[in-house]
This record gives sequence, structure tokens and C-alpha cells, in this order.
Amino acid sequence: MAGMADTVDLAPLTLVTGDEALLVDRAIARAVATARRIDPGVERRDGTGAGLTVGEFSDLVAPSLFAEPRVVVIRGAHEASKELAAELAAYVKDPVDGVWLVLHHPGGARNKAIADTLTKAGADVVTCSRITKLNERIDFVRAEIRRAGGRTNPTAVTALVEAIGSDLRELASAADQLVADTGGTVDEKAVRRYHTGRAEVSGFTVSDATMSGDLPGALESLRWALGVGVAPVLVADALADGVRTVSRVSSVRGGNSYAMASELGMPPWKIDRARGMARGWTPDGLAAGMAIVADLNAAVKGVAADAEYALEKAVLDLVRARRGK
Repeated sequence: MAGMADTVDLAPLTLVTGDEALLVDRAIARAVATARRIDPGVERRDGTGAGLTVGEFSDLVAPSLFAEPRVVVIRGAHEASKELAAELAAYVKDPVDGVWLVLHHPGGARNKAIADTLTKAGADVVTCSRITKLNERIDFVRAEIRRAGGRTNPTAVTALVEAIGSDLRELASAADQLVADTGGTVDEKAVRRYHTGRAEVSGFTVSDATMSGDLPGALESLRWALGVGVAPVLVADALADGVRTVSRVSSVRGGNSYAMASELGMPPWKIDRARGMARGWTPDGLAAGMAIVADLNAAVKGVAADAEYALEKAVLDLVRARRGK
């Protein structure tokens, strides 16, 4: 292939599996970057499993008139139709020369045969499992700081994870920014200076307290959040996510959280947390909650004259809805 370098290689088939969005994005970006190092003129084409027809997939991978190399990225292969799944299975047995196929499957039982077929065909497999354990997040942050050219210590890394929370994109961004702001030495003092109180005042902290019926805790967290500059729309989004999550978990009866994870599309730890909150909610209360967060969404986006007052009222109304008042 034109421009191919001896030290750079990319398999015709790459399977990215897992549902940690940041890691999935990075894995796909690495594959595309590798293809472009092999041939700077490579063309990228994208598709998604949901709604992609056999004909459209064939067009994506079909040899071009002048045989230009291309990377074809298919995300969400678990949502492929039966016809597309069969076409993918046939394609991987005889890939088109000059085409690199990068396919993402989040894992789980749905269309698992597609992932199995790529694996058996010799695809490079990149695993991007969700990071849920504290020690895994600590390892991730340590690696991010080193990747950015910085140095740190265990105390500082733990403090950063405690301050930011579990969102990998935010952790990666914070690690990168700290390296830039400190000149490379990320110690506990730097973490405290830039991020003290961050986790305690996130919108999701307000949401968790509200959905659990802890009115004093919710109002205190809300005041802290607004006081340090958290945008009202982010708090409103977190409250809406809390109501939706509890409603979805409440609608599924029985089963352990790991069995429910694939059906609900959320990690087991989030299901367990929502189950605890759901015990205090009735179906009527959740219906009222849906209406409250819908009104709040409009309020914080310009309908209300005072977005902060609208947030406080929504917190009060949600706790009352939980209590059936």
C-alpha cells in the first residue's frame, strides 16, 4: 500500500469492545491515526449499527475506482439488524484490500456473534471496559499525568480522584490541566488549590440528595454548587437524570444489577444506587417528578427570571413528590 512504513502496522480488522466512552473514542482515534501514518491520504468513513443498511455498509467498504485506502468506523454494532450482522460476518471472512474496518461493540449479549466473528477472524481486539473501582480510577489518573509529561505521588492522585469523581473525561481533563498549570509537578497542594470542594458541589451530589429525600443536604449542596459557579443548567440536567434513572430502575422487577445492566444500559453500581433511592418513590411521585424536571429544564434555559430560585423550588418540589405531598 502506498506510503506504508515498516514500523507502522494496522490490522484489516479492529474490534473495540467495551462501553467506557472516553477509552472507546481514544481506541478509534488511535486506529485512524495509525492508518494515516501508513498513508496520509487515507479516507475516513463512519457509520452506526442502528439503521445502517446492508447496501450502505457495502458502499462504505466497496473498493474505490482508484483504490484509495480508507478507514471505516462502525460504532454500536450491537444495534445492527440481522441482515447487517450477516453481512458483517461475511465481510470479515474476506475483507476488502486497502480498507481498515474498525468496529465497536459495547459488550453484552446483544449481537455478541458479531464480536465473536471478528475475534475468530483474527481482528485486533482493544478492550475498553468501564472503570468503576476506585483503585482503577487512581491508576487511570496516574497514567494520564504521566502521559501529559507530569509527575505525581499517590496522595495527590487520590486527592484528585476524590475531588473530581468518577467521570473519566473530567479526570483526564483535570490531570492534563494540572500538569500544564503546575509545570509538571502535581502534588496534593496543587490538587487542593485547584479542586477543593469540587466533588461535594457537583450537580449529581445535589441530585443524589434530592432523590434520596435529604432536603437539608440537597439545599446545602445546591447553595455550595451555585456559590462556586456550577452552571444552573448542569444542576438541572443532573436532577433530570436522577428522576429518569430511578424511574427506569423502578420499572424493572427482580434480577440482580449485573443482569439488568445490559437491559437498562447503565453500570451495575448506578442501578444499585438508584434502587436504594427508588424505595421512597411511588409511581405517582415519579410522574410528578418528571413534570417538575421538565419545567425546570425550560426555566434554567431562559423561561424563569431567576434560575437559582427555580432550582431551589424544584428541589423542594421533588422532595415533596417523593413524600407524596
